[in-house]
Amino acid sequence: MKRYLFRKDQRLRSNNQFRAVLARKCIASDRLTTLAIVENSESGPRLGVSVGKSYGNAVRRNRIKRLSREIFRLNQHNIPPEYDYLLIFSPKMSKKSKTKGPIESRKPNFDELQTSFLDLVELAINRARLKPKMPSTAN
Repeated sequence: MKRYLFRKDQRLRSNNQFRAVLARKCIASDRLTTLAIVENSESGPRLGVSVGKSYGNAVRRNRIKRLSREIFRLNQHNIPPEYDYLLIFSPKMSKKSKTKGPIESRKPNFDELQTSFLDLVELAINRARLKPKMPSTAN
């Protein structure tokens, strides 16, 4: 039986960990979110979630983070374990509209976010496999 836990060691928490994922620049996006991935040396997948302040008030930002962590927790056995995943939520601005504001004003539900996450994982993994490896730097 598979265990559906989300332990502390499965989280990207520090700013350096977030920067390491973003430095690889293996990114996939859709209308709801952006997913950045990088290969890790840990035993399993790790997740980080970033929600900008312009996304909404604290209640809305925390709801998105909770949903994202739950989606990861339930699907961690269905995604490749050798990657770190960083979900970035920020409102998309309409280029054609004269009034600048989020295109997606309603709250996305669990099913929409889950479908989006799994599609972006597949797309980002395919892009990561095509990209050449970056040399590791010793700090």
